[in-house]
Amino acid sequence: MNQTSKTIGIIVLIGGLSGCATNTETGTLIGAGTGALVGGAVSGGSAVGVIGGAAVGGIIGHEVGERQDERNYYRYR
Repeated sequence: MNQTSKTIGIIVLIGGLSGCATNTETGTLIGAGTGALVGGAVSGGSAVGVIGGAAVGGIIGHEVGERQDERNYYRYR
C-alpha cells in the first residue's frame, strides 16, 4: 500500500470517528493522525517515529481541543 492510500485512509477514518465527538476528542484524533504521518515521514517510516509522532500529536491536539471546548462552554452559557 503506498503512502497516498494510507494518508487518504487515515483522513477518512478520522473524519468518520469525529462526527459526534467533542473538540477535545476530535483534536486528539486529528493530532495523533497528523503526528503519525509527520513522524513517519521524518523518521523514514520507522515504528518509533510513527508512534512517537502519534503520541506527541495526540497530546497537542488534545490540549488545543480542550481549550476550544472551554471557550465554547463560556461563550454559549
